[in-house]
This record gives sequence, structure tokens and C-alpha cells, in this order.
Amino acid sequence: MRAPLTIAADELGELYVDRRLTIEQISQRLGSAPTTIRRLMAELGITRRPRGPVPGARRVGSRCTHDQPEWAPELAWAVGLLTADGNLSGNGRSLSITSKDIDLLETARSCLDLTTPIGRVANGRGQLYHRLQWTDRLFYRWLLSIGLMPAKTFRLGSLRVPDKCFPDFLRGCIDGDGSITVYIDRYHAAKNHRYVYDRLYVKLVSASQPFLEWVHSTTYRLLGIMGAITVSTAWGRHPLWRLCYAKRESMELLRWIYYSPTVPCLARKRAKAEPFLKPLGHIRKRPVGRPRVGWLYDSPGCTIPITASRSAERKRAGVEKLVDSPRSKRGAREGVGVRIPSPAPLGSPPDHSLS
Repeated sequence: MRAPLTIAADELGELYVDRRLTIEQISQRLGSAPTTIRRLMAELGITRRPRGPVPGARRVGSRCTHDQPEWAPELAWAVGLLTADGNLSGNGRSLSITSKDIDLLETARSCLDLTTPIGRVANGRGQLYHRLQWTDRLFYRWLLSIGLMPAKTFRLGSLRVPDKCFPDFLRGCIDGDGSITVYIDRYHAAKNHRYVYDRLYVKLVSASQPFLEWVHSTTYRLLGIMGAITVSTAWGRHPLWRLCYAKRESMELLRWIYYSPTVPCLARKRAKAEPFLKPLGHIRKRPVGRPRVGWLYDSPGCTIPITASRSAERKRAGVEKLVDSPRSKRGAREGVGVRIPSPAPLGSPPDHSLS
């Protein structure tokens, strides 16, 4: 007959609480059945942990380390995607991301080091989408600690995201519930063939106003761009809030979130942003007027002598007006040259500041 197992409360507590071994691991170490360990824990007053991953540990592939998740670009992007397109189940452990882009889910699976297969699910209208669903009690609790929650669509607020990872987080949000719109505006082309513009807008949509206001204020604090928040309402529907960046601000935002060609992102949105991640062109520096957005002015201007007979030509070519000062008037009388810009290429904004 086997002798009854005897173990001190401190020793069992050290194995289960401090070293975070499971009941099965403790039973193997002590050479007893798991039911015996459970009975001893109940007698000694040791509270059992809930089923699932060990609280306070982070899963890395098949390994389990006893530290909290550390913020990294991949994790921040995945959290942004979960914030936009993810779902936290009410059971306290299940998570899922649904999208029509399977490559987006494959990137998320790689960033979170998951092996879960990607399935397919139909919405209420019969349309098929891809879904990545997995169970991780620890990661679920960690998401709760930074501000996420089940049924978050209308209740989402500010999140505890470090400033250094906010560009990655925002890129994940845009990949989920945002858009990058690029089109050619020819509305005024009938007036002048040069009135053709490349329009760029970056938008983020949310049904939670506090969350969008937090994103807006944080982006302004870190990058210094304003953007604008608008709301659209429809009868019988919840208001939708839109954060929009345009013109110079949109290009600054894209260069901020796509700071490296290897960052995790949705490929089709990155392809739209790609032309605006580098200067749109190089032209001569204009002496007056508002600079063209996205262009580099790094070439020296040319000079021509100014004479009274060429005043009409100067006006057509867009030469700057001389400043009304004694120095400029003396330069005009002596025929000193001034710089003129080269003709603007097609598609660039017109220079309305010159007469």
C-alpha cells in the first residue's frame, strides 16, 4: 500500500504559485496523481488558477515565458488591427479578426506567432470573409489591461499605447477601418490643362467618438498635424465618425506610419501610399509664393536681365514682382537679373501667388 503524500504548504505554494508549475507538472515531480495534488491544495488553502495559459506568462510559439508582452512594432500593429477589425469574445479567452484580405490575416498570424488556421465565415448578407480565431486567456487579459474590451464598437476610448509604437498602432487601425484614397482631379482642366491634381486622403472611421478623438489628439501631439473629424448620421443608424487628413498632412502621416519597407501592413494600401513616401519631384526654388506640396526645391534658379521691354514676358513667365524698396529699385535700373522658376510640369498645382 502506497504511503500518503505529505508536503509542506510552503513547498507546494512555491511550486504552484512562485514557479507557476501546473498541477500535472507537480504531480509528475512528486510521483502522485493530479487529484491528490488538487486535494492537498484545497486542504492547504491554495487557490487554483483558472484553466488556460498561465496568467502573467506570454506565449511565444510553443514556449511560455514568465513576463508581460513587450511592445514591439509587430505587436503594436496587431493591437491596432484588433482594435479596428478584431473581436474579444465574452468568455474571457477567445479572440478573432475578420477580413476579406487573407494576406492581412496571414501577417497578423505571423506577428502574433500563431499556428491557428484561417477559416471562412459568411456575414448576414451571405458574403464570405476570412477569419483568424484563437484562444489565449493571457493575451486576452493583457488586451483588457490596455483598454480593449468585448463589444467595443460603441464603447471604445483611449488605449495605453506607448508613443514609440503609436505609428505602428495607427497603421494597424488604418489597415482595418481606414482608407487611403488617391485619384486625379480634372474638374478645372477645361479652364487650363495645368489644372490637374493628384488628390490624396487618409481616413480612419469609427463608431466611437472618444476613441477617434484620442487618436486625433495623440497624432497631433506626436506629429503636429491637425486633420479634421466629421460625423455622418442616418435615420435609424448609429453616427459614424471620420478622421481625415489631406494634402501635406496626409503625406506626412503616410511617411510617419510607413517608416520602413519591412513594417507589417496591408499590401494593397501600402501600394497606394508608395508614390507619396518619396518626393514627388525636384524643381527650382521659387522666390515667392506657397511651395508645392511634396516637391523638393533643391535646384538653383536661372537669371535673366530685366528690361522695360520684357515686362510682358516677365509677367507671362511668372517672374516675381520686385519688392518695393530702394535696393530692389536700384537693381532694376541697373539691369540686375532675378531668378525665375522653370515651367511647372503637368499635374503640378498652379502658382496663383504670382502675377
